[in-house]
Amino acid sequence: MRLGQVIGKVTLSRQDPSYRGGSLLVVQPLSAAQFADPAARGPAGGASLVVYDRLGAGPGHILGFTEGSEAAMPFSEPTPVDAYSAALIDEIFYRPPR
Repeated sequence: MRLGQVIGKVTLSRQDPSYRGGSLLVVQPLSAAQFADPAARGPAGGASLVVYDRLGAGPGHILGFTEGSEAAMPFSEPTPVDAYSAALIDEIFYRPPR
């Protein structure tokens, strides 16, 4: 699982029926520097990704997401999804290893 900040939403004119009840979010993964300094959170360099969410996250929220084949596990039918929102994060306590 990785953590990322929601920086936008995806709007679809047509969607696969298995996506009903959720939304697609644009998420920017957090880097180690952003864990150490909460003021540095927000859009950063690097690639963002689209995450399927049923938890109700919105822009600015931090969430935990899974990728790959694990992202499709919550669906009963085969579903074209690469990342799935698994947790909404309230607080991050970070102490780097020595």
